[in-house]
Amino acid sequence: MTDQVLQLLRERKRKQSLPGRRDDDARLVLLIEGGSSRGAFSSGMTIAIEKHGLLPLFDAVYGSSAGALSAAWLLSGRAESTVHAWWDPIVMRTTIDLRRALRRLPVVDTHFLIHTVYTEIHLMDFPKVLASPVEFHPIATDALTGQATDLYGRFHDQESLQAALRASTAMPLLAGEPIEVEGRRFVDAGVSEPVPIRTALAQDATHIVALRTRRSDEKVSAPDRLQRLILTRWFAKYAPGALDPWLDRQAVRAEEERLLAEHPATLQIRPPIGSVNVGRTERGEAVLRDAVNTGRQAALAALADCITEVAAARSEDES
Repeated sequence: MTDQVLQLLRERKRKQSLPGRRDDDARLVLLIEGGSSRGAFSSGMTIAIEKHGLLPLFDAVYGSSAGALSAAWLLSGRAESTVHAWWDPIVMRTTIDLRRALRRLPVVDTHFLIHTVYTEIHLMDFPKVLASPVEFHPIATDALTGQATDLYGRFHDQESLQAALRASTAMPLLAGEPIEVEGRRFVDAGVSEPVPIRTALAQDATHIVALRTRRSDEKVSAPDRLQRLILTRWFAKYAPGALDPWLDRQAVRAEEERLLAEHPATLQIRPPIGSVNVGRTERGEAVLRDAVNTGRQAALAALADCITEVAAARSEDES
């Protein structure tokens, strides 16, 4: 399965194939898993893709939750130059602050992250994301239906793109109320589709590279009694349709794993077993640096043959 993906990557690079001007009938997509602070792993993986010029080989990038943010940075061409935001103490301590729960404020402040950090501190090139020939598909969960929803085509300027990014990352309770996009309210993509494989397959993906933020030995547990007590009330008030998929998250995850494992042309890149544990609200500089570097090395290893051929082709062009 992996060989088919790498072969397509090599062939497209050899032919200098570009989005919208392919001479093959494949649809190669990049899927980026969510996980809040675990997104440091996938952020490191996108650096490897950006640095070695592999992004134009893909037809679309799908991102769930923190994966949507990593996707946007990749499409903006600034995945590597802004990666230090992961261990910037001002950014992390202001974005994630557990003490705010005592004042009934969002623990995770995505408004500060996307409307202040991305515009004043570590600048995202929003126009470049909007103009990207590689399609951008941020996923979110419809608050009324609980369905995974592709927000592609629902943003057309910086403001609407920022809203889409906040919708994809609107973690129940922790990030406050659902985010509105075109009159619909959404919560975090991780509720309904943590790895956007079902959406990608429904949109005719033939070849898949999946950037994972969970190790293969990390299992998803059912909500415990306290989580059920607190979150059930929150969902009832703000996102009634999203309660069932949240309660059934083990089944949702199991189905994603099955689809990824059974698809005939899939390359999954994961943090290796034994790599650092990263919680959803992790802020520690050393842990997040480690996660970014681990993700980068994992992608470099998985894509080594393709990267070597890209480097060789560049050398030939320069000579």
